[in-house]
Amino acid sequence: MAKRSEADALMKRIAEEFEALPRQLQGVARYLEEHRSSIMVQRVGEIAEGAGVHASAVVRFAQRFGYSGFSEMQAVFRDAFTAQASPSRSYQQRIRTVIENREGGMQAGEIASRFIDASRMGLDELAAELDESRFQKAVDTLAAAENIYVMGVRRSFAIATYIAYALQHTQKRVHLVSGLGGMFREQLRSIGKSDALIAISFPPFGKETLYAMRVAQQHHAKVLAITESDLGPLSRHSDVLLKVKEGSAFAFRGLTSTMCLCQALFVALAYKLELTVEETTLPRGEYDD
Repeated sequence: MAKRSEADALMKRIAEEFEALPRQLQGVARYLEEHRSSIMVQRVGEIAEGAGVHASAVVRFAQRFGYSGFSEMQAVFRDAFTAQASPSRSYQQRIRTVIENREGGMQAGEIASRFIDASRMGLDELAAELDESRFQKAVDTLAAAENIYVMGVRRSFAIATYIAYALQHTQKRVHLVSGLGGMFREQLRSIGKSDALIAISFPPFGKETLYAMRVAQQHHAKVLAITESDLGPLSRHSDVLLKVKEGSAFAFRGLTSTMCLCQALFVALAYKLELTVEETTLPRGEYDD
């Protein structure tokens, strides 16, 4: 447990210092965050190639954080995670290899199976890595908010639309920031210090979402970010950040894990607010849910 705490402390420090790192070292930091579960078995050259930097940059990165070299820093992750190394990533790579090396076409059912497998692996990783203290803080933030604004563009828009719909079943005033007619600025102008913004974005980050987060901060509203990493702009502009990494197949990332996380967030909030079925349904004869 001590070694796991050391690895966690290192990742936290990397996140805190990320913006101050030189560009090449930021590339190493991103790679380390994305491949944390397998970093202990990779060579310096492999990491450098994956991060798009020279091998010397990987060594400088380790020294920047107080280690004599990369091997000493790598040992922290090896000791912490060898016993719990997730098979999902290596299995994911095997799936991709099978697809790339397969001769001839694939049946539709086989393609579906690959996507289902990738989504299942993403859910397993979400369950294993969920930060319960952050999740509780996210629920408390939404419970305390008078108005909840929800923002997500492009692939994140479907998730934003769902969570806005679900939150309508509470007594909160909920606003989906859709930007219809290009009116992002106008839809955010009333956000205030007693409100909260849910911002959902993944690389490449939506500039509209980052704008909304800056506006929320300027107006002293709380910001809940949902993304895949502690590194990058969403962390800098959020009060609480929930991480979720999607499984992928055929170079397409799923939405399964993100949707599951948002559904869990709504259910936990409803539980905290002690909602009853009667409070979330309309009388018979009106619109159904």
